[in-house]
Amino acid sequence: MSELRTTLVQCDLRWEDPDANCRMLEDTLGDLGADDTDLIVLPEMFATGFTMNSREMAEPMATSTAVAWLQAQARQRGCVLTGSVAVVENGNYYNRLVWARPDGSRATYDKRHLFRMAGEHERYAMGHERVIVELKGFRILLSVCYDLRFPVWLRQQPGPDEHFEYDLLLCVANWPAPRRHPWRILLQARAIENLCPVIGVNRVGEDAKGLAYAGDSMLVDFKGEAMLDEPPDQPFVRTGRLSREALDAFREKFPAWRDADHFSLADGVGY
Repeated sequence: MSELRTTLVQCDLRWEDPDANCRMLEDTLGDLGADDTDLIVLPEMFATGFTMNSREMAEPMATSTAVAWLQAQARQRGCVLTGSVAVVENGNYYNRLVWARPDGSRATYDKRHLFRMAGEHERYAMGHERVIVELKGFRILLSVCYDLRFPVWLRQQPGPDEHFEYDLLLCVANWPAPRRHPWRILLQARAIENLCPVIGVNRVGEDAKGLAYAGDSMLVDFKGEAMLDEPPDQPFVRTGRLSREALDAFREKFPAWRDADHFSLADGVGY
């Protein structure tokens, strides 16, 4: 049976302190590795918290403390680790999700939708490409926080000879507690409309700006039902299992995809 073991890491983050956050996460993960999981998912900006101090905190990919730590942990633990970090590249600053593989290779996705209510659009550059990675027979669409509110960006866009473009949606976040209801509903909605499981990993605690985060990290199945849904406000590390056979069987039994609207995205349209 094709199965993907995915570990959600809900944690409190130290403000703008990459070294402290990496040490905390290493302690939190303990000896978790390839015998236990295939994928470890950390929150958005796991090294700093949701900082708008991009000029001070962002580092080039080649010298980033957080990126180096992420890749070292992937090699050491023998599984994929992912989370987003602030990076600078060619004079532009990005909220970049890094997908670190145990063989040392990596993929990246730059956050498309920047949270203007916090001024993120003034401190970071917008990403322009959707990114799909593969792991254990699952094609996984990567996204970051505010992206979750934009269903067109995350909608299945299969090619002419495909039924589905991806099999799992992953979203890492720093989503404040006052808006926890939309977070939960949107995770479930994205699963239902795309006929795929969804992973949503959020932080807990309070940041230096006084914003509280309730967590509500979830693993949602292809029907929008929670497979992992721990009590809010507390750190946790939990692993869930996704079956490719169960997903395929559901898609065959309930072929709503046959009635979907086919479209393609042109970069810049609507922005």
